[in-house]
Amino acid sequence: MKPIGSGIILKSKTVKPIECLHYAMRLPTLTVITGMDEMEILEQTIEGARTFKPTGESEIAALPGRTTEAAAAGKYELFKTETRFDATAHNPQWLG
Repeated sequence: MKPIGSGIILKSKTVKPIECLHYAMRLPTLTVITGMDEMEILEQTIEGARTFKPTGESEIAALPGRTTEAAAAGKYELFKTETRFDATAHNPQWLG
């Protein structure tokens, strides 16, 4: 799971990076992948791991209410609306 989605979700100003990390760490995933191309991001990820406590159901239930409007048009779900994240689109020879 990539909790911050290349930083695109953060542009919505509806969630903070640490909330994304904590949410992903709460789910039954085997791996949470965070890109760390800057020292600030590494420190943020360490802080997220250090402060993680499983959140309650009410906190998880509140997230969709905060993000519904931002998510409605798909503006922050570029994997659905453009080919930036589509490796096959960039490599049509894979299809034979």
